[in-house]
Amino acid sequence: MESRCHGRINSNRFHVIGGKALTEFNWQKAMIQSRIMEKVQNVGDRINSQSWLEQIRTLAKERSVTSILFMLLIGFCCIPIFIGLVGATFTFLGFVFVEELICLFDVDGTLTIPRQRILPATEDFLLNNVKPKATLGLVGGSDLNKIAEQMGGMDVLEKFDYVFAENGLVAYKNGKLIGRMNIQEHVGEEKLQTFINYALGYMSKLILPVKRGTFIEFRDGLINVCPVGRSCTQSQRDQFAAFDQEHGIREKFVEDLKKQFPDLGLKFSIGGQISIDVFPEGWDKTYALRYVEKDGFKEIHFFGDKTAPGGNDHEIFEDARTFGHTVTSPDDTIDQLKQLLHL
Repeated sequence: MESRCHGRINSNRFHVIGGKALTEFNWQKAMIQSRIMEKVQNVGDRINSQSWLEQIRTLAKERSVTSILFMLLIGFCCIPIFIGLVGATFTFLGFVFVEELICLFDVDGTLTIPRQRILPATEDFLLNNVKPKATLGLVGGSDLNKIAEQMGGMDVLEKFDYVFAENGLVAYKNGKLIGRMNIQEHVGEEKLQTFINYALGYMSKLILPVKRGTFIEFRDGLINVCPVGRSCTQSQRDQFAAFDQEHGIREKFVEDLKKQFPDLGLKFSIGGQISIDVFPEGWDKTYALRYVEKDGFKEIHFFGDKTAPGGNDHEIFEDARTFGHTVTSPDDTIDQLKQLLHL
């Protein structure tokens, strides 16, 4: 009670603002807030009359508390935008990488066991692991029906970005036919019959473990010559392949054809297990590259098993436009893809 009685209220320490009494401490606080608001208003007025670049320069030069606060605010607002731009940039670069790289594959011995259907694990790896990182294409010597049979059906045209049948002489892109060549029109019927008659005569003299039917198969872009006959069973195919590896049946046949027809403009290429592909010069698997080049791929990788001289993968393997990969089996193809694409 004593303290209350002797205590006096100093009227100089009270101020009235808006009908409310304030202590000197609160008064000083209110004045500081008022000055800050004036500063913010002044800065805001200047910002409204300046370009965004001038605004940032002005704030940076002032070095006042208000300017620093504004710079921090701008920085915090820009961070999400910056992160978004960086993310978009990497996404774009990822798409560019995909578009710049294409992997082309032989079929027999590369993606499948010769004349066998592709294994589900191999197909799954190609479509789910490789395709997101590279454009996919097939370059087979067989016609489209045989390629589709081995690759699981005609939807191969949808699963793979490019399908080149008959060395690329029958070409598909995104499921649509983009090119077709015809060996009969190019070489002429008379020359073709001369060649076919000689080849049949040569094969008639061969003594093999077995012989069946369809020794000559006429396709759009090439002629397939088969000493054992394409109607042989898988076991007979394997039997001939082993016999051919020991005795060089097809290799000797090719050498004889080169001597007999040096000026016919034909090329002879050993492919698969049992046959020889015959086509005009330049109509080997490098023919497919003319379609790929048009789309501007920076790297063209080719995977094949018959890459040695005389094999039907040799020319495209050695071509300066490609990065060639020799494989020994579908599993080896997968292993090399994992190394190439860091999978």
